Order: sequence, then C-alpha cells, then structure tokens
Amino acid sequence: MPDTFDPDTFDADGFAELVARQRAVDEAHDRVVQLRETYGPPAHAPWTGAQRETYETAWRAWRDLARETQAAVEAYARRAGRPRTVVQAEVERAAQQSPEE
Repeated sequence: MPDTFDPDTFDADGFAELVARQRAVDEAHDRVVQLRETYGPPAHAPWTGAQRETYETAWRAWRDLARETQAAVEAYARRAGRPRTVVQAEVERAAQQSPEE
C-alpha cells in the first residue's frame, strides 16, 4: 500500500487496496482509543509531555489515514460510476471481515 494516495494513478479496480486502507484506518483508530483509555481524560489527570506527544502522534496518523482513504474511496467510486456512500459501506463491511474470508 503506497504511503500517500494519488487519485491520478489509482487503479479503479483496487477494491482490495481500499479494504487494506480501511483496515489501517481502523487499527489507527483503535490505537487512539487504547491510548485515551490508558491515559484517562486529560481534564481528570494531566498527561505527561510524552503521553501528550504519543497521543497526538497517534491521532494525527489516524486522521491522515482516514483522509487519504476517503480520497481513495471517492476516486474509486467516481471512476466506477457508483455512489461514494455505497462504495464506502462495502469497503467498511469488507474491512470488518477477517482477511481469510
């Protein structure tokens, strides 16, 4: 999976790539949630500088992956002549299945 998404070179048949991207987004989100649960709300107990930096780095990674994945889904849907919302739902469903299925 490329580090950044280029809609001009995206393979319109790359549904498997979209699923892989969505799985990466889901994993990044899980990491953000795990850190938030581990550290607790910053309003209750201030985070250390290292905790704040770790959380912010994870949050930015999740945000960037999600943005790039949305761009990939939009490009795929546009090239396939399908509604983006339908493609997004299909990608999310496929990403929730184990890779062996």
